[in-house]
Amino acid sequence: MVLARGPSFIAPLGRMIVDDTNGGDQDDPGARGAKALKFARSARAGGDQPRLVRIPLPDPGLTPGAGSTNVLLPPGYDDPANANRRYPVVYLIHGYPGGTSDDWFTAGDAVGTMNQLYSHHLVRPMILVGADMTAGDTGTDWECLNVPHGPRLESYLTEHVVGQIDHRFRTLADRGDRAIGGMSGGGFCALNVGLRHLPEFATMLITLPYDTLGTDASLLGGDKALAAANDPRAYIPRMRFTQPIAAMIDAGMGSRVDVQVAKRLARSLLARGQRVALREEPGMNHTWNTARAALPFLIAFADQQFPRTTDVQQVGVPGRH
Repeated sequence: MVLARGPSFIAPLGRMIVDDTNGGDQDDPGARGAKALKFARSARAGGDQPRLVRIPLPDPGLTPGAGSTNVLLPPGYDDPANANRRYPVVYLIHGYPGGTSDDWFTAGDAVGTMNQLYSHHLVRPMILVGADMTAGDTGTDWECLNVPHGPRLESYLTEHVVGQIDHRFRTLADRGDRAIGGMSGGGFCALNVGLRHLPEFATMLITLPYDTLGTDASLLGGDKALAAANDPRAYIPRMRFTQPIAAMIDAGMGSRVDVQVAKRLARSLLARGQRVALREEPGMNHTWNTARAALPFLIAFADQQFPRTTDVQQVGVPGRH
């Protein structure tokens, strides 16, 4: 699987191996991911495969046009033997512009990745959430910001989406068992929201990184104080870390800018005493190929950060199936 997602000189070997063992559209990862997404949506409750449910999570007071959120439940979630078991959660944010809550499950092949990780017992069961952070406008680089006189996407994610996921599903509703990740603009979202909400998230998973809004600061209406408060490059060196946070940062080596940003961000967080893992993907650029190749490592890193206990009777709020 890792070979097939690797650089061009080795990918054919990986695809050949996977073709021989699994079959399928290995030359079109997006199509493969779309098929896996469709299969996961049709999976029956109680089966031995991850099951994906799609739920609307509107909150007109925070953002208009909120679309559906994808929730990938682990194998065994519906087993009566696990009725009292709760699970850590990874929130995955799509890129901007043009992103949707499906992207991590189609182009990112999250279902296939989790199937592989579970089948080889590389990570513990967890819930993956693909949130819709478009505010009904996929053409705008919203970057998960609370926009003055516009959608309040940061609040929508941290208050409404997280709250609803904890209410509807058997989650471990604490920061230690909650990770936020994303690619490109979604990676900026994971970085900025993760740092601004230390009580909610203990782990950040960032690929195709950038650490400053740049021209997207115009969304904040010229408010310099608000722009500075959403500029991790500027605020990390003086930020007060009231709680520790761990970050994995992944960049394609073919994108010189991404590698520079990843290294700068890693140095900045390390200088503040935070835990950081840095990974570079050979032969890859600022594309979904890189995010897809990074995902197994990001998920494994998150699993390493989650507390090593599954006895969760006293943690969180009662959920619903």
